[in-house]
Amino acid sequence: MSVLVVGTVAFDSIETPNETRERVIGGSAVYFSMAASYFGPVSLVGVVGEDWPEEHTRMLQGRGIDTRGLSVIPGGKTFYWKGKYQPNMNDRETLEVHLNVFGTFDPVLPDDYRRASFVFLANGSPSVQSKVLDQVVGPKLVMADTMDLWIREFRDDLLQLLRRVDGLVMNDSEAKLLTDDENLVRAGQKICRMGPKFVVIKKGEHGAMFFSEHETYVLPAFPTDQVVDPTGAGDSFAGGMMGYLASQHEITPQTLKESLAHGILVASYNVEDFSLDQMQRIGREDIDFRMERYRRMLSF
Repeated sequence: MSVLVVGTVAFDSIETPNETRERVIGGSAVYFSMAASYFGPVSLVGVVGEDWPEEHTRMLQGRGIDTRGLSVIPGGKTFYWKGKYQPNMNDRETLEVHLNVFGTFDPVLPDDYRRASFVFLANGSPSVQSKVLDQVVGPKLVMADTMDLWIREFRDDLLQLLRRVDGLVMNDSEAKLLTDDENLVRAGQKICRMGPKFVVIKKGEHGAMFFSEHETYVLPAFPTDQVVDPTGAGDSFAGGMMGYLASQHEITPQTLKESLAHGILVASYNVEDFSLDQMQRIGREDIDFRMERYRRMLSF
């Protein structure tokens, strides 16, 4: 079934302890789309400036990603982020952020996008995410991402949004901030009571936690010793998760658990190189191969 993502399309400049890359392709919608494309068709909605190279769009299209929802603003500049990772590769510092054309982003979905069965509201303001929901008709599953800025500055808007989504994805520090609770188990349970049917709390190199009314479990990260660039890992996780769910006949507790595992595995590939470099080299067969290793790792 079709997957729709609305979010940022960006240039990233990344500093790690070992290497620096300038103005590589990035953005939440881009990472999500690449990850989901291993499992089926994806429709992307975002905005870029006149500085966006056409070859980037063609690369996305070559992966089966529908880019008719990608608006190009004449004379505008594309969203830009610059960050620096600490030696542990978990902590990072934002050095520069330029919203540029994304600052006035007001997404309008093409007519056929409005009937998407699976909708992912990538990290963005809750008001923009709500505008997207106002345009879709009868989706099977809606998931959203958020961050500390929206939790602090637009809490009421975010709480209204949570009553309209089926699933929420966020990291552990964001879950603690939203609930004012340092215990992640209690935090996950509290967020479920805010509206979502399930909540996934990302824990980076420690995997992910799943919460619903009837189930709580933790899946570990796939062990990789080649962490080159963690940028986009969370969006790749969400894309792998939702892309896999869309490829299944129904959403069940079992397929949800399998979707988390697939999200974890796609993210494990994403961190092994800068930007989309590793993601462009692998295929579905690589994910399936790593899944077999992951299953063996979890059985005892």
